Amino acid sequence: MDVRQALHNQGATLGAGKGSAGRSVLRFARERPMGAVGGAIVLATLIAAILAPAVAPYDPYRMNVDRLLQPPGGQFILGSDFLGRDVLSRIMYGSQISLYIAVTSVLLTQIAGGLLGIVSGYFGGKTDLIIQRVMDALMAFPTLVLALAIMAAMGPALNNVVLAITIVYTPRTARVIRSAVLGVKASQYIESARAVGSGPMRILARHVTPNCMAPAIIIGTANLGIAIIVEGSLSFLGAGAPPPTPSWGAMLSGAALNYAEQAPWLAFYPGLALTLLVFGFNLLGDSLRDTLDPRLRSR
Repeated sequence: MDVRQALHNQGATLGAGKGSAGRSVLRFARERPMGAVGGAIVLATLIAAILAPAVAPYDPYRMNVDRLLQPPGGQFILGSDFLGRDVLSRIMYGSQISLYIAVTSVLLTQIAGGLLGIVSGYFGGKTDLIIQRVMDALMAFPTLVLALAIMAAMGPALNNVVLAITIVYTPRTARVIRSAVLGVKASQYIESARAVGSGPMRILARHVTPNCMAPAIIIGTANLGIAIIVEGSLSFLGAGAPPPTPSWGAMLSGAALNYAEQAPWLAFYPGLALTLLVFGFNLLGDSLRDTLDPRLRSR
């Protein structure tokens, strides 16, 4: 009987956790409708990326020489490009590229920038001075120029794009986290933890890092949209994912410009997809900031 009661209680706890998560999502959607719209756009793009191999009408690399520059409608819902490839299929597969680069680069940026910001803000002194001067040197370069220089040195490849975006945006993330750490470091509970004999690593792990998660989530969500723009810009300039990879930025360059009057759909639909995804991330990021920042919760 005791075992059954324990299992029953455990199941009730799990069910309550699921219900609580569901209520939190509904409350967020009700209080931040624009954030819910942004989340819906991001979720729809994620579903399209995951289901692309199953639901895309055609192989994104397949050429149809007898169906060049077909207008939207009929066999090709969003038209075909100058090589007869289906634009809709390439946009769906391109969402995989954009999401992979955005999520991977932002994750690496959060790890690198978070570690540098925490170490710099907490230990201070020469450590802070050295780290911040290196960050200043990286931030002195215009974002796109530095990314192009990195891509020129390493060559066009998906993982190189990820590394370039990570290097470019790590200093900004480190600055935000450092500012949060400086605020937490001056709190009384940090002094209390030191007074009872807690070492630096324990304080960082149990007190500083958890209290810096809110700004980290906010800057990470904002960086997702920025990473997609940078990837699109690099691909547009020929320094991103190598052809024939169906990148949205690559679809906007080259042939899309050459056939702008004859086939405007080559630029319109990839540009619309990129704009909507960045818009969705921005809406979601702004709403998360308003929700997580205690100074803005009452607004």
